[in-house]
Amino acid sequence: MTAIVEGRSANRVVAAAAASIAVAMVGMAYAAVPLYRLFCQVTGFGGTTQRALAPASAPLAQRIGVRFDANVAPGLGWTFKPVLTTVSPRIGEQTLVSYTATNNTDRPITGTATFNVTPESAGQYFNKIQCFCFTEQTLQPGQAVDMPVVFFIDPAILKDKQARRISEITLSYTF
Repeated sequence: MTAIVEGRSANRVVAAAAASIAVAMVGMAYAAVPLYRLFCQVTGFGGTTQRALAPASAPLAQRIGVRFDANVAPGLGWTFKPVLTTVSPRIGEQTLVSYTATNNTDRPITGTATFNVTPESAGQYFNKIQCFCFTEQTLQPGQAVDMPVVFFIDPAILKDKQARRISEITLSYTF
């Protein structure tokens, strides 16, 4: 009789451990996306840009090319493009550029822009002060809007052995 009780007790321990592992795995699955996003924002991994309030120092004389790219997910019904396709700001210089978006449908549409920077090693030095990509954008039927981006390239890029050789950075958005 004691062997049966001990067997049931051992089964309960195994079942509780298995249930605990399953709950932990589900919790980690939910935490994976925000943790990965945080990791990318802190390190610039995958071309993720940084957020800043303002440049920390005066602009340098050296310039770097910045190219702008715009894409729209199939079926969104928007036209989206940069006003200028390239600029060459001084490193550390606060720069304002714009994109335009037009809702070509007969209904309001809300979109969110995802973004990245290439080459990826430049992501940690590309700092956005203001960007339409920080919030959702709702466009009414036929509405066209100007979407500004204010950014600067951190002068620390020149101290990075790999990144200091970069002559052009591409900022790409997809709605």
